[in-house]
Amino acid sequence: MVNKFFLIIVLTLVYSVGYGHIMPESTWRISLKKPGNPAVDYKLKADDSGMLGADQNLPITIKRQVSETTAGMSIVVELTATETVFYNFEELYELPAVEHDDCQFLMPGFWYRRNLRSPQEAPSFATSDSWQVREDRLSIPLTGIYSEKTGDYYTVMRLDEFAHESLTALSEGEVILSGKTSLGFTGFRNRGGTASLVFGFPYNEFPNTYIRKLILAPAVRAFERLEKGEVRRLTWEIRKGRAINYSAFVADVWTYSYDSLKPPVYADAMSTRQAKEALSNFFRESYVDKFDLKYFSGVHMRTDDCESTDATEVGFIGRVLLNAFNALEYGEETADNDLINKARHTFDSYLLHGFSENGFFHEYVDYQKDSVTLEYSLRRQSEGLFAILNYLKYERDKGRKHPEWENKVKTLFTNLQQLQEEDGSFPRKFDGAFHITDPSGGSTPSAVLPLTMGYAYFKNKSYLESAKRAGKYLEEELITKADYFSSTLDANCEDKEASLYASTAMHYLAMVTTGKERQHYVDLCQQAAYFCLSWYYLWDVPFAQGQMLGDVNFKSRGWGNVSVENNHIDVFIFEFATVLDWLAKEKKEPRFSEFSSVIKTSMLQLMPQKNSLFDIGKPGYYPEVVQHTNWDYGKNGKGFYNDIFAPGWTVASLWQMLSPDRVTSFFEARK
Repeated sequence: MVNKFFLIIVLTLVYSVGYGHIMPESTWRISLKKPGNPAVDYKLKADDSGMLGADQNLPITIKRQVSETTAGMSIVVELTATETVFYNFEELYELPAVEHDDCQFLMPGFWYRRNLRSPQEAPSFATSDSWQVREDRLSIPLTGIYSEKTGDYYTVMRLDEFAHESLTALSEGEVILSGKTSLGFTGFRNRGGTASLVFGFPYNEFPNTYIRKLILAPAVRAFERLEKGEVRRLTWEIRKGRAINYSAFVADVWTYSYDSLKPPVYADAMSTRQAKEALSNFFRESYVDKFDLKYFSGVHMRTDDCESTDATEVGFIGRVLLNAFNALEYGEETADNDLINKARHTFDSYLLHGFSENGFFHEYVDYQKDSVTLEYSLRRQSEGLFAILNYLKYERDKGRKHPEWENKVKTLFTNLQQLQEEDGSFPRKFDGAFHITDPSGGSTPSAVLPLTMGYAYFKNKSYLESAKRAGKYLEEELITKADYFSSTLDANCEDKEASLYASTAMHYLAMVTTGKERQHYVDLCQQAAYFCLSWYYLWDVPFAQGQMLGDVNFKSRGWGNVSVENNHIDVFIFEFATVLDWLAKEKKEPRFSEFSSVIKTSMLQLMPQKNSLFDIGKPGYYPEVVQHTNWDYGKNGKGFYNDIFAPGWTVASLWQMLSPDRVTSFFEARK
């Protein structure tokens, strides 16, 4: 039987070519600034030759050429200075038959639908129904407008070489660039009820720029200097298509963008052996044994010294138990008794001191403050279970049994099942008395992984039933509605991790089912995967000299943006690269495995090693908050890291990526 979602994609692709020339209804503006004076805006008109001019002579000529391409319509704009000039160019591409109120929008890696899951302190329709942003905020330099009424959509994508960036003294208002930039802007605008694409160069963010978490700042408009006789050539491609729903729209946009940008594999990639050897230094140097809980310190550390802290966390940014498993496995592979002992002491201490009286993990323990979390989260409980089940299966395969741990795990499963709602969802947060403090179901996919693993390990069918009920909720509320939200614990908005966990959850459900049921989970896995893929960069953001990431020639392709609230890139990947390789075979889609190779090579390029530390205090402590755009988490800004980071999860994420056989080998034991 042919996959329904696959048919949607095929029909979308067929419709989006050969539709004929797009007749634009464009308006243009050039803004010229004299240093020390406000900029002056000039409306432009086109003549029959494609020249854009104003009602008066300007010190710049503008030629606009339009041609058809295999994908749609190419727009090439050439600006030539007749004398030294500081300029900002804008085109508004109006869609006369598309009502703004009927539309959903897409700026990959930053804007989904209307961003209404995000608070009004972050970019969303809660603040304005018209937004334009600098291109380096986006995983693809593209804006899409999708009409839910007709199924028609339009996209505009910048197709230029992104080679330059400049430093600026100001981040808001009118800004003259210190040198050349490659960054323009893209977005959408409500023009009297009609939807419009807006794009231009250099960057111009409106109605706000987003400079820090939940802090909207005044708009910014940049001006680039052109010397007399100098030419700036700019290229955009506009494409029209039709999709049966927003999910098919996102899938088609990603496929088109991937084919257009063709991101290459990172050439100087580390091998798996080299990467694990480098990361293993984290296990050696981060181990803390002075408290009742022994742990690998990985939260709230300074990047400059990487000194261990007096806090440990089971999941989320700590991942202490998964790192204990990684250290044990690697220690036994390399005959490193020191690593083996540290890992075993960690597991033993958590068995004795790591649980509350009613059987929940102590998620976060801060010995400096003598405090332990009293509010629990589905995600951290699930990630702790995930780690322990990997450990138990590994130990059983080695002939070593841990009945006390198995009893702890069974109790925790019973607790989670008690929290599961009738619709299959799990609450995001709750307390030890099972009182729900955050009923959002956005974290539900994180529970599917240990539930399916628990079924495979214990042969307990009730765990599988719970996993399937959760899968039904994911299908109806997240995947079908194209609404992926609230997976990360330090934000409550549209985020990458919700779609990543949803896709991975469907992969795990496919591993424990057969026939048509299995195929259904495969199809849902693919649908969620396109959303997750849309968060990952298909291009290399430019950096200026003087920005550390530019100085070390960092390439952003293959790295994922985080969420609407947290506009930075990181190495959150865990099993998703493995899921992509599996989907490539299941769906016969080579783009998935090709891009998986980009991810797996590119994500290792900032590995701190002796004499090559990338501004990290110790080898193996992989960076977390990689600030790639005009935004910061509190310190430093574009081209640097925040000063505080959590290598616990970055090491765990990359180690999982470097261990692609784990999922298959875990479930093979079930058969």
